[in-house]
Amino acid sequence: QLQLVESGGGLVQPGGSLRLSCAASGFTLDYYAIGWFRQAPGKEREGVSCISMRGGSTYYADSVKGRFTISRNNAKKMVYLQMNSLRPEDTAVYYCAARRSLYCSGRPNEYVDWGQGTQVTVSS
Repeated sequence: QLQLVESGGGLVQPGGSLRLSCAASGFTLDYYAIGWFRQAPGKEREGVSCISMRGGSTYYADSVKGRFTISRNNAKKMVYLQMNSLRPEDTAVYYCAARRSLYCSGRPNEYVDWGQGTQVTVSS
């Protein structure tokens, strides 16, 4: 059974950093593109970043370009989101999701399998 588990969220001050991890189990990560999404209270889920099956192609939302970096280690079945220079508007529940495709997408409705999410709060 395909399972995704996020970790690494928490409370951080503005300007700080966090690294989110997405652990995959029950499937071969090599065959899936992975996306990171977030959802703030009262807002729709939005695409933050994604990485293609082999890691050669990535996508970042304009709001996080230059601050966030996505990476993956297929051997360890892990995907990471390094978040630097965090802002209060980055506060949200962050989810990873899997898409059986060579290429990733920033659209939530193109992903079927999701993790349970991890809370990121940026506040002083």
